[in-house]
Amino acid sequence: MTDTRGHVMVVDDDDSIREVATLALELVGGWRVTTAGDGPAAIDAVRDARPDVVLLDVMMPGMDGITTLARLREVPGAAEVPVVLMTAKAATGEEPEWQGLDILGVIAKPFDPMTLAARVAELLDARGADR
Repeated sequence: MTDTRGHVMVVDDDDSIREVATLALELVGGWRVTTAGDGPAAIDAVRDARPDVVLLDVMMPGMDGITTLARLREVPGAAEVPVVLMTAKAATGEEPEWQGLDILGVIAKPFDPMTLAARVAELLDARGADR
């Protein structure tokens, strides 16, 4: 049995990634999940959704994840929402392009659906310990 952890917004242009992440976060982790298929949809949805954390794909057509992150930081009430980047590009999050960004962490894709919820919780718990 899982307790509801909170609310996650998953932003990814790939329908299957959004579906797997949603199932993993809801069924395994007990999270409530909102999804968006691109950056503009995420920016529109974050105002109403008020997520506790955003999982944001780095490589999306049109508005990429880094641009979406910058725009999310401009949304009143969403500027402080923790963001975790999801990318097939790197596993460590130590890449120079992510240094200095206001992110909680990086999750490599493909991710393990059975550990995704725990990884998100771990990143949030670590953030709380740093405060």
